[in-house]
Amino acid sequence: MIPAHPLCWPDIIPRHRSRESGRFKVTLAAALDNVDRSLRLFGSDSHRKLTDVVLSSNVTLGATRPDDPGVAAWFIWDGDQVCIPVDRYTSVEANLQAIHYIIEARRVELRHGTLALVKASFRGFRALPAPPGKRGWRDVFGFGSLQPSVADIDKAYRALAAKHHPDRGGSHEAMTELNAARDEAMREAAP
Repeated sequence: MIPAHPLCWPDIIPRHRSRESGRFKVTLAAALDNVDRSLRLFGSDSHRKLTDVVLSSNVTLGATRPDDPGVAAWFIWDGDQVCIPVDRYTSVEANLQAIHYIIEARRVELRHGTLALVKASFRGFRALPAPPGKRGWRDVFGFGSLQPSVADIDKAYRALAAKHHPDRGGSHEAMTELNAARDEAMREAAP
C-alpha cells in the first residue's frame, strides 16, 4: 500500500538536485483537480481499468509548502502498478501540474497512436516502491530534503561507518545498509 504521506518515491527514478520555479500559473487545488480529471479521462479513453490512485507527497494538513515539494502519482492501470514522479519544480502545485501534462501526453498517444504505444511509454513509469523497512539514502544519512554535495555524502558516510562498522561494535546489516545508501547517493549526486 502506497502512503499519501510522507512522499513515497520509486527507487528507480533519481531525485532532482536542483529545482526550477516553472511557469505554471496554477493553485494547489486546481492542480489536484487537473490530475484527477486527467486520470479519469485517461482511464475512460483507454477503456482500461484505472484504480487505486494515490498522490504521495510531503503535504500535510497545515503544511502545503514542504521542504521537499516532490509528488508521485501512483495508480493501477490495466493491472500494472504505475508511478509518475515529479520533483523538478520548487512547488507542489507545479509538480502536480507537470504530472497532469504527462498524463495528457498519454491521452494524445491514445488519440493519434495505439494502445500498444501507450503501454510501451508506460513501461518506463512502472515502479515498485521500496521494500517495507528499506530506508532511502537520505534517511540513512539524515539529509532529509537537502541536496548534499559529494563531499557532504562522503563525510557523513565516514562518520556513520566509524560508528556502524562490525569491528567497532556495529553490525554487518547496518554496514550493508550504509554501503548501499552511499552507492545510491553517489549515483544521484554524480553530474
